[in-house]
Amino acid sequence: MYPAGNLFVPVAHGQLEAILKQPSGTARGAALVLHPHPLGGGTMHNKVVFRAAAALNDAGLATLRLNFRGVGQSTGEHDEGQGELDDVRAGLDYLVKEFPEQPITLCGFSFGARVGLEVGISDERVVNLISIGTPVDKYDFSFLEANRKPVLFVHGDHDEFGSLPALMNLVDKIKQHNTRVTLEVIKDCGHFFEGHLDELKQVITDWTVLQFES
Repeated sequence: MYPAGNLFVPVAHGQLEAILKQPSGTARGAALVLHPHPLGGGTMHNKVVFRAAAALNDAGLATLRLNFRGVGQSTGEHDEGQGELDDVRAGLDYLVKEFPEQPITLCGFSFGARVGLEVGISDERVVNLISIGTPVDKYDFSFLEANRKPVLFVHGDHDEFGSLPALMNLVDKIKQHNTRVTLEVIKDCGHFFEGHLDELKQVITDWTVLQFES
């Protein structure tokens, strides 16, 4: 079930199971990719998470996918999004140690977006943010209105956990003081991007490459 070569990131409660993958060439950055809700079956092997990591690899970034506490071989127990904030920080600590001076992109899907973005907007080590399937109907994302960093939202127009009008309203509020906000809407697409994973991947690769060329 778990690929050979998994690594373990040390944390206060024990360890976080993770997978690190290098790009084909020299890495020009690193990325942390976070999975959806553990109680809904979310793991680092989720199809959306896997494709997002592959997209970032294609853009030249080394990618770290990790299992939140209580998932797979990660120790601890699910903590309703609170302890998971520390798991995100541990992932960033690992990337900084392995890729010193490299810019870090933080990418989260659904629940992973909620906890990842909360850490990422204020952590100076993170330079770019990617939010996939932002569940604006389930969680409060108003904290993002203060975001000053480049951020990409990728969303299906039929997302079951985040209505597109609500997300567009959030994006408009962020744009009042941050012009580096991009919303890419994939048509006829639900929360898990079934049938649209290749499109999702291309959107992420293209946007990430643009951040390094601009």
